Amino acid sequence: MDAEDMRRAITRIAHEVVERNHGLADVALVGLQTGGVPLARRLADTLAAVEGTDVPVGTIDVAFYRDDIGLRPVMPEAVTNIPFDLTGRVVVLVDDVLFTGRTVRAALDALNDYGRPRAVQLAVMVDRGHRELPIRPDYVGKNLPTRRDEVVDVRADGVDVGEVRAR
Repeated sequence: MDAEDMRRAITRIAHEVVERNHGLADVALVGLQTGGVPLARRLADTLAAVEGTDVPVGTIDVAFYRDDIGLRPVMPEAVTNIPFDLTGRVVVLVDDVLFTGRTVRAALDALNDYGRPRAVQLAVMVDRGHRELPIRPDYVGKNLPTRRDEVVDVRADGVDVGEVRAR
């Protein structure tokens, strides 16, 4: 995907969010640190352009909610900042890549500390498959089947797929 593909995907996702939720009343976006945060902000900007409505945007770091603590080092990426109550809202979790589903599971656990949303939806730029948990995105920029040993890098100017290299 190049920058124009990304822009089109974000625009399509914005329209899908509006359609599925019959507008943006009570919709909030929460970007997963770190890759989902810039996408959540871009999605919010696009929603504002499409609907003329500002949607609140928060960020969440799920490092301490992961189920693989002990298997890999816990390194909080950034600060969680959800400056609004989630209770009764439709929360759209936004991430760059959906892989095993474990980060999303951790995000669902973390959200409970900030209120009880009416519903949680998931928007991802890339769904690469290889799910280990029964998690399915509601909005997808691109389905991109990969091998487990490949890495997917989502940036503002596009998406790259490469091989994991031993150090």
